[in-house]
Amino acid sequence: MTVRTGRPPREPEMPSWRASDGRGNPPGSPRRRNGNRNGNGGGFRLPGFVRFLLFAGVLAALVLVVLLTALRPLVRAGVVGWAWSNPSSITRFPFVGDFVREDLGDKITVPAGTDAAPRTFVVNPGDTIFTLAPRLLSGGFVASERAFLYVALEAELNKDLSSGNFLLRGNMTPAEVAQALVKARVVVKTLDITFREGLRIEQMTALLETLNTGIDPQAFYDLAKQPTDALLADYPWLTAILPKGASLEGFLYPDTYQVVTETDGGTTPVTDAEALIRRLLDRFLEKVGDRMNVPESRGMTFYQIVTLASIVDQEAAVDSERALIAGVFQNRLDGLRGAAKILNADPTVIYATDTMALAKLPLPEWKTYFFWKVPAGPLAGVKVDKAVQGYQTYQVGGLIPGPISTPSLASIDAALAPDQADGYLYFVAIPDTKTHAFAKTLAEHNANLRKYGYL
Repeated sequence: MTVRTGRPPREPEMPSWRASDGRGNPPGSPRRRNGNRNGNGGGFRLPGFVRFLLFAGVLAALVLVVLLTALRPLVRAGVVGWAWSNPSSITRFPFVGDFVREDLGDKITVPAGTDAAPRTFVVNPGDTIFTLAPRLLSGGFVASERAFLYVALEAELNKDLSSGNFLLRGNMTPAEVAQALVKARVVVKTLDITFREGLRIEQMTALLETLNTGIDPQAFYDLAKQPTDALLADYPWLTAILPKGASLEGFLYPDTYQVVTETDGGTTPVTDAEALIRRLLDRFLEKVGDRMNVPESRGMTFYQIVTLASIVDQEAAVDSERALIAGVFQNRLDGLRGAAKILNADPTVIYATDTMALAKLPLPEWKTYFFWKVPAGPLAGVKVDKAVQGYQTYQVGGLIPGPISTPSLASIDAALAPDQADGYLYFVAIPDTKTHAFAKTLAEHNANLRKYGYL
């Protein structure tokens, strides 16, 4: 103790920095792990190389997503190309099928056309979907071979395919075609109908009256003379050409068409009037094509071209004279050398007189009517009803109101490019030949009439 206080001597105080273990802990307390430096409570931490691998994997995934998004079209093109070299891969690997379907787009669901008439398609022994595809395309039953093959592979059509006759239509989707090649196997009876060039609608109707086609002639005539809005809506090229209220005269393409007249069991309908008319219109578009784009320099609409061509078709007998005959009528319309701009075309007057006579006959009797018979007496004096007065081209000037028949392609070409080089205004048929004698003046024409026994 000290002398002054009588208490034991005090222990010297330790500095605060000495009262810890150097890390802020009391002496003797357990030492913290390195992780405690960040206050993480001492939890488990992954080794560095594992963390690196995880980071690399996430980065790779992000890069892959970016690549598949940005380069998807390129990747798809490569996969699709490989898939069609290995068609079984389309159904074996879902992602391949997805790429192929994406590449085809709406081709898988869009029909080839509007032809609703059932037609016979033959599957031969040994045929596969790969041998059928090009034939279906050329026949107008599908618009894309690959679209058909895709749906056929998906439906495993090869397993169910058998030889025989099948009824298909041009307005089927690829899936419907594939289904019909299994379920529409029938024994069918067909008939070929030939509509030759130069027939008017009434003649076509009369022809149907003479054949056992299963097509209602009255329904055919009514639709051809007054096409419905629903029909015209499917043919925008036609509505752009026809004047309001016009018939389909001149646009029902002359050709041979196969129609279905009977099927076993009657489960599939025979060709009907509308289906046939649609096929005639489809063929017109197919054959005439770009001719409908008449150059402005021609000075006529395409409807007027067909109208002129229908006159040429009734007058010309050989192709080499069609442009010359078209030139004669064009020269008259142009008033060449003071011409009266009147056609003086015999076939138009006959068309008018036939129209009046047919109106008095029941449709079933048209099949016995003699069409294009020249009326007695001078044609210039023939009187016609007001409804067809525009076709009396000896009395009314200018072009007739519309076509008088379905012209040939050769006559349409002649009307598009009439031969006016020699300035002919007249022509007359040379007896016992199919040719004509042409003249520039009335005097020359009268000389030809005397030469060939007309005067």
